[in-house]
Amino acid sequence: MPDALLTLNAGSSSLKFSVFRDGDPPLLIFRGQFEELMTQPRFLVRDAAGDVVREQEWKATTALGDKEAIEFLLDWGRSGMLGEHRIVAVGHRIVHGGIRFTEPVMIDPQILLELEALVPLAPLHQSHNVAAIKAVARHAPQLPQVACFDTAFHRSQPALAQAFALPRRYFEQGVLRYGFHGLSYEYISSRLSEFDPRAAVGRTVVAHLGNGASMCALFAGNSIATTMSFTPIDGLPMGTRCGTIDPGVLLHLLKQGMELPELEKLLYYESGLLGVSGISSDVRTLLASSDRAAAEALELFVYRCSRELGSLAAALGGIDALVFTGGIGANAATIRARICRDARWLGLEFDEEANARGGPRLTRADSRLSAWVIATNEELMIALHTRRVLASSLETIRSVKHEDSSD
Repeated sequence: MPDALLTLNAGSSSLKFSVFRDGDPPLLIFRGQFEELMTQPRFLVRDAAGDVVREQEWKATTALGDKEAIEFLLDWGRSGMLGEHRIVAVGHRIVHGGIRFTEPVMIDPQILLELEALVPLAPLHQSHNVAAIKAVARHAPQLPQVACFDTAFHRSQPALAQAFALPRRYFEQGVLRYGFHGLSYEYISSRLSEFDPRAAVGRTVVAHLGNGASMCALFAGNSIATTMSFTPIDGLPMGTRCGTIDPGVLLHLLKQGMELPELEKLLYYESGLLGVSGISSDVRTLLASSDRAAAEALELFVYRCSRELGSLAAALGGIDALVFTGGIGANAATIRARICRDARWLGLEFDEEANARGGPRLTRADSRLSAWVIATNEELMIALHTRRVLASSLETIRSVKHEDSSD
């Protein structure tokens, strides 16, 4: 019976999943997601070709927690969709790894406690990541589980790029710029040589633009600087998150009587594109709107992307390539065009027709700075890491058994 790897990406109201046939490389069997888990759950699955193979909706006001969703998924998979495949391990996207976790690890009870302790650093995601681990352990305790960290890729950054100008004792306590979307950036780094060999060994800025958005400076494929920092709220304005904000604004709001839970809700759920537009957090909705507030929200988003591009180019000491990825980066040609036009001062000669086609190259042949669209694949990175950690764990077990038998 062929082995398979399950990847899980648990969010506040969604659960994304993929199943890969174990191999080198892993081959996608199907992927899907639960949406609106706590209000009106929807379940959608597509096969490797992108065809819908299962849809299900629950009644409004039905609440599915991470536990119920994962139990439904595992039972549904065993009932036929997996065919003859057998899931041998589960890989999780874990948003925050703190100082300690610089690479994927096999999850055990002690690791789980450490992941729970990091929940305050990423309250929008980490608690759901942990809940998904617990749900799998309850439903299938025999399955090995691997934690793959969004922060790990950025640990290659110079100490200077990670530091805040706070008293040193806070840095020593772990208050530093961690950066996120690392699994996405790692995937783009691994594929870049196929598109632009010069950029793969040179200076590249990757824009992961989606409901969560950030940008990262890569030198020879390694993270040098990124826009998110201590938490995933910093940097670019996002769907509902504010991005960079003067800390004095937060002090002002607290002094005016705002309670901490209310402030957290404002920064994470009520700001960004939704807050500025007053209409939606979805770029597609805002692009289709004739409301001036929608246009202003998008203008602010593009402006901040353009400013951060200049900042990251400065961190690199120049720039050879710009890569767009994520839901907005890969699909919103209008947003890409605006950012590319703003980057003409960097030597980017934009190709309007190529952009309308979706790339992958967005610049003319004579452009000093090349620009690309490369779809990310965080699920594949999780599967690759899970496969490697599982193989390493099995090798360790075999080695220990061999040593014991030799005594």
